[in-house]
Amino acid sequence: MKYYIIAGEASGDLHAHNLMKAIQKKDPDAKFRFWGGDLMKSVSCDIVTHYKEMAFMGFWEVFKNLSTVLGNIRRCKQDILNHKPDVLILVDYPGFNLRIAKFAKKHKIQIVYYISPQIWAWKKGRIKKIKRDVDEMMVILPFEKDFYAKYGMSVHYVGHPLLDAVAKDLLADPKVVNFRNNHYLFDKEVVALLPGSRKQEIEAILPKMLKIVPLFPQYQFVVSTVSWLDQSLYSRYITDSNVKTVKDETYALIANSKAAIVASGTATLETALIGIPQVVCYAGSEISYLIAKNLISGISYISLVNLIMNKKVVAELIQHDLNTEKLSYELKQIVDNEDNILSIKNNYEKLYSLLGNGSTSEKAAEIVIQAARKNNL
Repeated sequence: MKYYIIAGEASGDLHAHNLMKAIQKKDPDAKFRFWGGDLMKSVSCDIVTHYKEMAFMGFWEVFKNLSTVLGNIRRCKQDILNHKPDVLILVDYPGFNLRIAKFAKKHKIQIVYYISPQIWAWKKGRIKKIKRDVDEMMVILPFEKDFYAKYGMSVHYVGHPLLDAVAKDLLADPKVVNFRNNHYLFDKEVVALLPGSRKQEIEAILPKMLKIVPLFPQYQFVVSTVSWLDQSLYSRYITDSNVKTVKDETYALIANSKAAIVASGTATLETALIGIPQVVCYAGSEISYLIAKNLISGISYISLVNLIMNKKVVAELIQHDLNTEKLSYELKQIVDNEDNILSIKNNYEKLYSLLGNGSTSEKAAEIVIQAARKNNL
């Protein structure tokens, strides 16, 4: 059968990649066409557009690049019509994907949404569009099933796909075991800096992270970088010899760190599942921040760790709170305060138990294949 997948950012690329592999096991004749990234390309070469051409963060940034966004939407619609898939799989990325869902529904294409948009936090009105256009919704956070039920919509809770990505035997992986030797990180304990995977968030967050480096000379700071961005984006900010970079080895870096400073997003949950204490950061353009602040309602946290646990497990520094004084204080709390470190790790264990029992990709693949079969009835 023919599967058309749209993933618009790095986390979507990861989860769609695992989903594609699970689909292949159940449907060896599966043919994929997709918008995504390098991980998805390792399963199938039939890529339409790389997510690096789609990853705009924040309202102002989207507005500035509106012609590109609209051009991508038009091109995607035409490509779907040309390809005639048995099922369309949308992976998060709601601003783009919900427009495509409306279009595909009119053309009677089966639509499966994998990883619900965070409509419980903002833009709750999108529930009407989802009920109208999406045939099957798969949610990955435990409270999302009840949220949809309040609006009369039955959805599938499949557990969190990071349980498939972050293997329990990660610490035995040779890349992890040999990481410090491979990168000559012998003398000091490591603090990982994870500034995100999109240009705009790196520009907003990384300089603020780096300002605390001189205050902690006893640690080696290592920035996690991604290969699809020009490495000069990082080097223009890194002037301290106590800062190194590591490309495309995020899990190995986290696992070899004493602590991590992490941009809000999927990486906060990855860091928690690996078991490393963290401080969560967010910063963006002032316009985007003010718009988001006015739109978000009903939630007290931005990090997935705190949201899922429904309490403060890790510190969050947002926009103006992301400054040298506060970041320095919070880092001390996760490298020196043993009681705090123990509390964080104990809560991480509870978090793990809330996220399902794994095999998320296999469960999702079965739902996708069933939807594709409906298109052939």
